[in-house]
Amino acid sequence: MTFRVAVLASHTGSNLRALTAAAGRPGAGYAVTLVISNNSGAGALAHARESGIPARHLSGRTHPQSADLDAAVVAELREHATDLVVTAGYLKRLGPRTLREYAGRIVNVHPSLLPRHTGPGLHGHRVHRAVLAAGECLTGVSVHLVVPDGRPHTVLAARPVPVRPGDTVESLAGRVLPIEHALLPATVQALALAAGAAGATSAAEGS
Repeated sequence: MTFRVAVLASHTGSNLRALTAAAGRPGAGYAVTLVISNNSGAGALAHARESGIPARHLSGRTHPQSADLDAAVVAELREHATDLVVTAGYLKRLGPRTLREYAGRIVNVHPSLLPRHTGPGLHGHRVHRAVLAAGECLTGVSVHLVVPDGRPHTVLAARPVPVRPGDTVESLAGRVLPIEHALLPATVQALALAAGAAGATSAAEGS
């Protein structure tokens, strides 16, 4: 059975593109089967449509009440039999129902070595700016489970990236982003293959 991945993204969807490209390789073990964005003009939605992937715009414009938006996201995830949710540049806070129903099955990619430089408002270039302002000599990429606020991150995979003398936000971002594009698909593939192995074991034990 195909390990079904839903991707939530708000803008260009570069990590979505990396995920769909990797999913097309032999032995990937997963498929991107749904894309949700809170931005109707997001490049992520355009890429999904071009790729024949169901694309949904769900936001405060479509669902003014946060509880209704939360329920709509869960309904789409259920309809598409989602095994794993990936938030990749998704700038909308997930609702409590989504967090509860998909607990342990939501992952995010973050452009720093957790627990450094994370929290409200820290995403994209803001993270790199914080790294440089702190005088860090090392940053990187982390893929982690998404958990309710206040709980520690469970990091699934991480890869360091050195900060070079004279780095700017743009130069640092230019080295970190390709690592995101490699580490996120590799982590999703590892989760998919592990789920497939677990499923095969259960089937064998039940036969």
